Amino acid sequence: MSAATLTKSTAMELQFATFYVGELLLALPIDYVQEINRNLELTEVPHAPEHVRGVINLRGDVATVIDLRRILGFSLAEVTPQSRNLIVRSGDESIGLWVDRIADIISITSDSITPAPANISGADGRFFKGVYRNDSEIVVILDVQEVLDVE
Repeated sequence: MSAATLTKSTAMELQFATFYVGELLLALPIDYVQEINRNLELTEVPHAPEHVRGVINLRGDVATVIDLRRILGFSLAEVTPQSRNLIVRSGDESIGLWVDRIADIISITSDSITPAPANISGADGRFFKGVYRNDSEIVVILDVQEVLDVE
């Protein structure tokens, strides 16, 4: 078996949820996504870091909502009709990632993901696992754990 055949046969098909933060199209593995939530009525948390927008009541559980724009170095997100909380699980906790708008679910093969440049659209590259390019756009794969580890 040649190396090319081996590489081709070991590529896995992966599904990602895609969404926008500003004009940056981001993706995270669909397995992380618990739900997409429209509840944008937040309760502010005194003395919380600036990237924590507040908390929401998620069917009786409290979920912290993180503003991805702030994590990635953009200005504070505005509330628009397209704003959503992308709810992910971290251990026993649900965490909302505030995004500007939801895009789509995509399926790509693992071998089509290339390393991310250190700096994408002014955002810190440590938050990105890789980049996927198709004919019309560039999708940046978000490192969810790195985002959730920000203090």
